[in-house]
Amino acid sequence: MNMPIKVLIVEDNANLRQALKSLIALSDDFICVGDDDHCKSEIVFDDNNVPDVILMDIDLPGENGISYTRRIKEKFPFINILMLTVIEQEDKIMEAIYAGATGYLIKSAIPENILENIRILYKGGSPLTPSIARIIFQNVQNQQPNKKEKVHLNTRETEVLAGLVKGLTYKMIAAKHFISVDTVRSYIRCVYEKLEVHSRSEAIVKALNDKLI
Repeated sequence: MNMPIKVLIVEDNANLRQALKSLIALSDDFICVGDDDHCKSEIVFDDNNVPDVILMDIDLPGENGISYTRRIKEKFPFINILMLTVIEQEDKIMEAIYAGATGYLIKSAIPENILENIRILYKGGSPLTPSIARIIFQNVQNQQPNKKEKVHLNTRETEVLAGLVKGLTYKMIAAKHFISVDTVRSYIRCVYEKLEVHSRSEAIVKALNDKLI
């Protein structure tokens, strides 16, 4: 028998949060392992209740859901995060994707098969509200071709960047290549400078788009 998909809800609308919890409780395929109405300053999960999928609002009190998504993905890169929000602004959508979100649904257009969308996300897909998919495609189409010469990374920088793409922590990268964590940080600073980026998520997107690894 397959284990149920563990879902965490981060939503400040109490009615919607309760509705989602009730919906999840109706299916044996899912289990709600927690619900919050704000972002926690420290991200800690019980070993038996690490969520497979997080339903994340953006407009939360205090820290917003995009920043929280970035912090969660830094610590738990394997967790799938589905943005569930009213925000349809292009900059916020792309920022959420760069932060690590792998799905984006608009609350006003939440399909009745929300559980199926969670399944899709859990199995490796990226559910999107149609209007959001259109915005993403337009964003990509409007980007000017990069005419700059391909960035040159040395062997170690390439190895460190590959570790970031795989979701490895600095400590894991250091252990894999028999170097110190401080040395890893030094290489990452060089990589960020060469790629002209400022975060792990931006570096990963650049590496994949420019086929650097």
